[in-house]
Amino acid sequence: MVIALLTDFGDFYPGVMKGIIRKMSGAEVVDITHSVSPQNIVEGAFLLYSSYRFFPNGTVFVSVVDPGVGGKRRAIAVKTRDYWFVAPDNGLVYPSASENGIEEIYVIGESVSGISGTLSSTFHGRDIFAPAGALIHDGKLDKRHFQKADPEIVKLELFDPEIEGREISCRVLHIDRFGNAVTNLRRKDLEDIDPEGFVFNEIEIPVVERYEDVDAGEVLALFGSFETLELSVRDGNFSEKYNVRYGELRLRWF
Repeated sequence: MVIALLTDFGDFYPGVMKGIIRKMSGAEVVDITHSVSPQNIVEGAFLLYSSYRFFPNGTVFVSVVDPGVGGKRRAIAVKTRDYWFVAPDNGLVYPSASENGIEEIYVIGESVSGISGTLSSTFHGRDIFAPAGALIHDGKLDKRHFQKADPEIVKLELFDPEIEGREISCRVLHIDRFGNAVTNLRRKDLEDIDPEGFVFNEIEIPVVERYEDVDAGEVLALFGSFETLELSVRDGNFSEKYNVRYGELRLRWF
């Protein structure tokens, strides 16, 4: 089985987590990403949701985007039909786990940190989540560390755009390294409209099938690999050019 990691930790902390996992288990460790925007739970949830189904059944997803580290939020392990999700209980794994079908929920005790030999108030990725992921991978759900809990976790809804007339209120969930603004507007949300394009800040953006449908430097909208609407500039950076960041986005369709 695989342990897959997703965090907002950058380049140092994940290596320590991998060290803990490999010290405890022979699991293969795969990185989904460690470039989630700092403390951006919504983006982390979206990237996990967009990737988990491509992994083999039995994969343990250790996901840590944790603004509440050291506080009252729970550390949880969620067993679904095909996978395990280990994470802070802040909505991060809800879209993925609920779609795959939640079967059991466990609260991870701080006692699990004794395995790594340390418990900090700032690095639960190392002290709690990595050890828990390794134990689950090896089938060691010791009651000292894992307590069954009610089947309720913090909910986070990713796909909640609103369409009123020609006005659309949606959200930018992810900005990739090319500057494409990935929204939560799915193709099926627009089935009854079938727009030719959108207006954003008085800029007309045509809906196309591929980048080569417009000239270099021109704006475009398409449904990308996430199966949601992306706003882009061919051979350019939409986010930088139009100062688009995460969060609410208002469009008008035509």
